[in-house]
Amino acid sequence: MLLNQCATPGLGSFLAGRRVVGVGQLLLAVAGFVMVIGWFVVLALQVYNEVMNGAEPKSVAWLGLAGGATFAAAWLWSLVTSLSILREARANEPGGKDATRQRGS
Repeated sequence: MLLNQCATPGLGSFLAGRRVVGVGQLLLAVAGFVMVIGWFVVLALQVYNEVMNGAEPKSVAWLGLAGGATFAAAWLWSLVTSLSILREARANEPGGKDATRQRGS
């Protein structure tokens, strides 16, 4: 679960055997990352052109916001999947849910 949440959304899901969901999460995360990087590159080019040529910059904040929202959606989707995998693993433990409750977990 830690790998899924802290490293790359979708990787933990993929490694846990949920291949299609993991690939979907990974593609969504990569798309969001590419949009954020694209926003940064465009912003850097605009600042350069403003300094060197006096060009008027145009706002591209929508690209960074859309990228951040897309990456956040992938992260939330992977969180839901991680919790589902964790719940499934606990249910499949020897003794099931009752054994978990008896141990106080």
